[in-house]
Amino acid sequence: MRQRPFLVLWTLAVAATVAAFVVHLALRGRTVDLGYKLGRARAEQARLREVKRVLSLEAASYETPQRVEMVARTLLGMTPPPPERVIPVRGYAALPEEREPASEEAGSAPPSGGQQE
Repeated sequence: MRQRPFLVLWTLAVAATVAAFVVHLALRGRTVDLGYKLGRARAEQARLREVKRVLSLEAASYETPQRVEMVARTLLGMTPPPPERVIPVRGYAALPEEREPASEEAGSAPPSGGQQE
């Protein structure tokens, strides 16, 4: 009878050790899997940063006046308007209180700094 409790305790100890080892292996496998996922995520992040850099440079090139003119002429088929189609627009340079007395009296003279064709 004395042997039976020892055998039960020994079996429980072996089972607990095996269970701990299985949990350790599962956690180790999960750690390795997460490491691979992290590596892929970092590679994707680096790729996306490079794409963002390239797209930023491309967007900046689209904002230059030369690029806008080139696209307007080639892709959109636009041409400069003839002089008779150009209508001068008065700017915001001269507010009513800043106007010269002569231009207020004439009424049709452009504000200072403006040119009329």
